[in-house]
Amino acid sequence: MNMTTSIEDLDFGQEILRQGELISDNLNMLRLEQYPPDAQKGLRSFSLAEVADYLGVTQNHIKKLHLEGKGPVPATTATGRRTYTATQMLELRHFLDKNGRSDFKKYVPHRRAGESLQVISVVNFKGGSGKTTTTAHLAQYLALTGHRVLAIDLDPQASLTALHGIQPELDKNPSLFETLRYDEGRRPISDIIQSTNFPGLDIIPANLELQEYEYQTPLAATNKSSPEGKLFFTRISSALKEVEDRYDVVVIDCPPQLGYLTLTALTASTSVLITVHPQMLDIMSMSQFLLMLGGILDSIRGAGAKVKLNWFRYLVTRYEPTDGPQAQMVGFMQAMFSTRMLQNHMLKSTAISDAGITKQTLYEVEKSQFTRTTYDRALECLNAVNGEITALVHKAWGRRA
Repeated sequence: MNMTTSIEDLDFGQEILRQGELISDNLNMLRLEQYPPDAQKGLRSFSLAEVADYLGVTQNHIKKLHLEGKGPVPATTATGRRTYTATQMLELRHFLDKNGRSDFKKYVPHRRAGESLQVISVVNFKGGSGKTTTTAHLAQYLALTGHRVLAIDLDPQASLTALHGIQPELDKNPSLFETLRYDEGRRPISDIIQSTNFPGLDIIPANLELQEYEYQTPLAATNKSSPEGKLFFTRISSALKEVEDRYDVVVIDCPPQLGYLTLTALTASTSVLITVHPQMLDIMSMSQFLLMLGGILDSIRGAGAKVKLNWFRYLVTRYEPTDGPQAQMVGFMQAMFSTRMLQNHMLKSTAISDAGITKQTLYEVEKSQFTRTTYDRALECLNAVNGEITALVHKAWGRRA
């Protein structure tokens, strides 16, 4: 009996294009079900306790202002519970700053004379380290605590962009490539900044076109008629000068690779946050990342590239304290880099991962969707990490904690 074996004649390039389009089309259908055309991503209201925490005052103080008819008027339930929108919280912050004791406390933490723009790059060579989740929550926390923030998604995969309600292949949004490119199509950075659902937080979205920068830069570097390619590392810092008076902090989500995009971000940075998952393979990967990065920075220093930082820190992410090997890896890192590690770790939480399924962060999602202990534990952990980073930003400005 003769048996013939059927060999599939597969055009891999065409097949993955079809599958990519299929996924994109189905994601668009899901998005249209959740968000009708032209719908804007909203933001929940914040409880009195949350508002008091972000403003740094007591709940009784806010209640007193409301009863005296001062500041924005919150929504009040039949049981007397007060909630404020993020915009109202910002208004209340400015009211307190204007009418409170200026010698006691400043409620609006904007940059003052002599304080430079802080640019924080969040990096890791390996995917799955919580890099984008860290970037999103940090940018939103800084905005909720009164800072003027610009988030830049420099990762062509555009996960940070998607978390803020933008789907690149459908919305056709411009990315930072429009500002980084070397041809006559280059646009000012102010043209590509978009607002978000968080007052005080703007974003520069990402798209696949960002990858073109990785191909264009080495070609531009060989162009003898122009020095721009050889000075690629100045392009983000130069672009930010146009809008630096509008922001206090810039947070950059770097791609998980050591290319020209990451190098350009690092040379524009005043601080660097390296996320690391505390497992052996991840730490081995980070070791290779650091060795490669150090070697590359040495090689481009001769062209004038410098990374002068106010601080850099390692942030342990997705940490499970009851996992023995993970705890061992954290101890291993603390023994080597005790002064370079954030004291707070980002614990692994189903609340954060479940919120991400609906393209939300923990600062956006409704508390009622989770068990109270799960939500409170995750939020407390997030606020501790982000509060520690905020303190480093203020220290770089020369402020007291």
